[in-house]
Amino acid sequence: MTRTVQCVVLKKEAEGLDAPPYPGEIGIRIYENVSKEGWQQWLTRLSAIINENGLNTADVKSLELIEKHMLGFFFQEGDYGQAPAGFQAGGGK
Repeated sequence: MTRTVQCVVLKKEAEGLDAPPYPGEIGIRIYENVSKEGWQQWLTRLSAIINENGLNTADVKSLELIEKHMLGFFFQEGDYGQAPAGFQAGGGK
């Protein structure tokens, strides 16, 4: 049976993730509230955030900034989560 969640990204019920996609409390919140499709939208946004900000995912400060964007994107917490300037979903103009 497919697991469904009320996705905070899609604003509707959709197929849930198979496991928490991120460690700790944030990962559990995402698992409980974000669909597979919503997670894919985040991954697209994450690529833009990393590129626009020149982040290094092995750097602790970069990971802290990514988490702030993650909380903003999924849960509208803090001042982060908006698309970087010029960002267009799907990579097109």
